[in-house]
Amino acid sequence: MDYFLHVFYGVLMAYIGLISPGMLNMTALKISLSTNKKESIKFALGASLVVFFQAGIALFFADYFVKNPKIIEVLKVIGVFVFFILSVLFFILSRKVLNAKTTKGARNYFLKGIAMSVVNMLAVPFYLGISIYLASINKIIIEQPFIILFVFGSALGSYLLFYTYIILADVINNKIAFIARNINLILSILFLILGILTLFKLLR
Repeated sequence: MDYFLHVFYGVLMAYIGLISPGMLNMTALKISLSTNKKESIKFALGASLVVFFQAGIALFFADYFVKNPKIIEVLKVIGVFVFFILSVLFFILSRKVLNAKTTKGARNYFLKGIAMSVVNMLAVPFYLGISIYLASINKIIIEQPFIILFVFGSALGSYLLFYTYIILADVINNKIAFIARNINLILSILFLILGILTLFKLLR
């Protein structure tokens, strides 16, 4: 059961982390609209492959931090500020209107997925923060084989999110402003709640 839960948490965290309309999922949507689903799936596979390594790097550092309780306490304090900052950022994004545009020029969409995912600088800090938080509340175990299961779940969750954008491309494209506004607002509230809960635990 623990094995399944680690895959589940990896899938869930990746799905939540990417659900807001952004560079990667919007590109998957654009490719689906401008070319075909086959090419957009190649893009999704390339991007998800990189997520596997990004989450792996994050869990490598998380393992070190978890074994050093003093560092964890400092990170928890930093985590409060990170959650509040993310809450503000997603609230700002919820006020913006996004438009999907066609993507031209790229032919090897698998490599494009890899390249775009590599430059996603927020991925490693996101998985690092989430994994440390989940470990601190005893939801995941940061040791093998649980690390590889969580990392696999993260890659799988990323692909499932991209695939959701691909198969619902027409619907999302027609309602992108509404979806972006509401999803970002929900995420803003979610991170605000996480920030408050983490702060409450620190002050107890």
